[in-house]
Amino acid sequence: MSREPFRGTYTVLVTPFTADGAAVDLKALERLVEYQVSEGVRGLIPLGSTGEFLSVSRDERAAIVETVVAAARGRVPVVVGTGTEDTREVVALSKEAEAQGADGVMIIPPFYSVPTLPELMHHYDTVAQAIGIPIMVYNNPATANVDMTPAMLAEISRIPNCRYVKESTLEATRVRDIVALCGDRMEVFAGVLGYESAWLGAIGWVAVCSNVAPRLSSEMFESAAFAADRDTSLALYRRLAPLLPWVGGPRYVSGTKAAFRLMGMDMGPPRPPRLPLPAEDIPALARVLQGIGLMSIAAQAAE
Repeated sequence: MSREPFRGTYTVLVTPFTADGAAVDLKALERLVEYQVSEGVRGLIPLGSTGEFLSVSRDERAAIVETVVAAARGRVPVVVGTGTEDTREVVALSKEAEAQGADGVMIIPPFYSVPTLPELMHHYDTVAQAIGIPIMVYNNPATANVDMTPAMLAEISRIPNCRYVKESTLEATRVRDIVALCGDRMEVFAGVLGYESAWLGAIGWVAVCSNVAPRLSSEMFESAAFAADRDTSLALYRRLAPLLPWVGGPRYVSGTKAAFRLMGMDMGPPRPPRLPLPAEDIPALARVLQGIGLMSIAAQAAE
């Protein structure tokens, strides 16, 4: 059964692999979940873009979801990424996630066919009718080749089970417009601009940086979105900001995994075609982590 409402910072988890990349490291995944929950993250999202969902097999997907749900032990919601190109496959993956105990699913639109609004409506409605847990629609035009504008989301929000959206453009005013057009039918999670979106009505943040900085990320968002404490939230944001280029842009997976390795919490390499962060970039990333105290925090959590 879904535990709603979803609120706060949800980490879109990396998928740990063994050193040779041949298998999912489920023990490392268990440790990652414990690190996230103990450091104050409000929810977990396995098999998102950061989780390299296109680079794992169907059996690996099932093992990842089973591990995250079991390790979370009901302490925080688990929202599983189930997006793919074929509506039938999305239905199957979403039903499987629900059967495994997921609290919701996050669904990016089909990313090759470039669906029209009627096609998107049919896609999401088909999935919504097949499951009893909520859908977080995922708008990421940079990777999905389709931009679900606020006006389009207003239509999609009329599908009863599409109750959340992860808004991943770099236009913070999208949050304002989605709130205005969707009302209480659909609530907004920031996908990139966590700090900025918090002040415009976002009630959550699907964050990559919270993989390595869960407490800092969560406290920054909550102090803005829920406490309206500008001084605290801005100070936390400025502390977090040097990390963001390393876990954003085209190297977000390799940068996040490199940070974990530096922190003594190895999550293995990314799977090709992604490659590890170049060696020449490691010293600069290490200085960032040292500067915000993440090395010692993670080392203590891993003991």
